Amino acid sequence: MKKYFLLSIIIYCLFCNINLSAQNYNYIQSTGIDVTYDKTLHILFPSEITYVDLGSNDIIAKKADGAENVLRVKAAVKNFNPTNLSVITSDGIFYPFNVFYTDTPSQLNIEMLDILRDKQFYNHKIPVYFSTMGDTSPKMVNDIMTSIYNESNKTARNITSNKFKINYQLTDIYIHDHLIFLKTELRNLSNLPLDIDFIKIKVVDKKVAKRTVIQENILSEVQSYNEVKTIYPGTCEKTIFVINKITIPDDKLLVIELFEKNGSRNQQLIIKNKDLLNARSIKSLNYIKK
Repeated sequence: MKKYFLLSIIIYCLFCNINLSAQNYNYIQSTGIDVTYDKTLHILFPSEITYVDLGSNDIIAKKADGAENVLRVKAAVKNFNPTNLSVITSDGIFYPFNVFYTDTPSQLNIEMLDILRDKQFYNHKIPVYFSTMGDTSPKMVNDIMTSIYNESNKTARNITSNKFKINYQLTDIYIHDHLIFLKTELRNLSNLPLDIDFIKIKVVDKKVAKRTVIQENILSEVQSYNEVKTIYPGTCEKTIFVINKITIPDDKLLVIELFEKNGSRNQQLIIKNKDLLNARSIKSLNYIKK
């Protein structure tokens, strides 16, 4: 009896193994690229590169200086064995590559947007999630930012800064899950270009005694959309900043501070807790109505 019991277990395990082997898994198609030792391959991605992994030390890959969405790849040694390269971008898309050595690569510049349109390549349905975005996928965050950017209604009122013929305004505040979307509008009414050095988002004390150090808590951006570096005379630019959900006591303020590069035309937007509590749901956007 014991012998028959063991035999039935073995047959069951073999049957399960056959079923698993017969399943059609959704493998992600890799893109083949050729690299060489004395030339550099540039790969242009639609979004900012957030992660790069090399299959071996036989290749070198790093972001191009001053460009967050361009990856430079070349061989560290000649005639290496085929290896792989993996890249994740800020919109949650995973790009796998098979890397081969050749003395004469046929391409030195690749634009991934064209490959993305090929459904045979972009066949993975599970998005990449980032810890800073919680349960919201980067693709959904990007879709929400796009919808907010295209929204014409301005719901936030009287949160502006007007100095040096520069008009800086917070036009909308949206909330989704644990993310807050801040939409700003920056208009240059002067005849001088406004070069932006950096923008800081922070929480500060509302009332600060004279000759004391201002206590401030710098907040990290989860994501941004259309964050331009120069506002030319007579032009206006809209930008979306995404931060993690926050509420502040009545004795504190949320501040968006803009600093001019090599200049002093700095701007400051002051947001109160009541403004955050009046944030709109993204259900009012066209993104949700589609």
